[in-house]
Amino acid sequence: MDNIEIIITDDHKIVRDGIRSLIETEPGFHIIGEASNGKETIQQVSEKNPGFIIMDINMPVMNGIEATMKIKKEHPEIKILALTMSDEDQHIRSMIHAGASGYILKSSSREELIDAIRKIHSGSHYFGEEATKSILEELVQPELKRKASDPFIQITDREKDVLQLIVDEYTNQEIADKLFISVRTVDAHRRNLLQKIGAKNTAGLVKYAIENNIFE
Repeated sequence: MDNIEIIITDDHKIVRDGIRSLIETEPGFHIIGEASNGKETIQQVSEKNPGFIIMDINMPVMNGIEATMKIKKEHPEIKILALTMSDEDQHIRSMIHAGASGYILKSSSREELIDAIRKIHSGSHYFGEEATKSILEELVQPELKRKASDPFIQITDREKDVLQLIVDEYTNQEIADKLFISVRTVDAHRRNLLQKIGAKNTAGLVKYAIENNIFE
């Protein structure tokens, strides 16, 4: 049976106690330390040399993302599992980029937590449903960006006029007045631009124009 020495990091003692009670009876699992924030975790790492850390994200002093980044930089062999309430894409992606090998929510079952620890310890990764969805969405972003930058996207001269004024921060009414067209027509051009470029909002249109040197 593998010997897994674990540090539990969470800013709520009742949560740490709950995690401990869930996993400490599992064969091969040894809880060797606890921490209430990222800074304490780093100190625990230097003192106890764990093989595994269960890491919360939102904590005072130092959050789990920063702590994970620092720990993985100095101790790449340590496995880190994010166990958190947050299902926000930014948190999920930031933890993965920081070096976490897994990400599950606190609403997960004991069985899933045990399974995640064992799989990560063995060299694999483990991501819950929300994390998996976020990862897949991030993987397709380069493809969406490539499509948005496709030189074969055909933007009409009038759409280019509208885009230029959008970049210059004109309102729809101001664009309409400037080009002697109706606000409804401006809205139509804006919708067409969003669809052609693959952008979600005005910021996406501006980004596309800058990245592709539309007006140079």
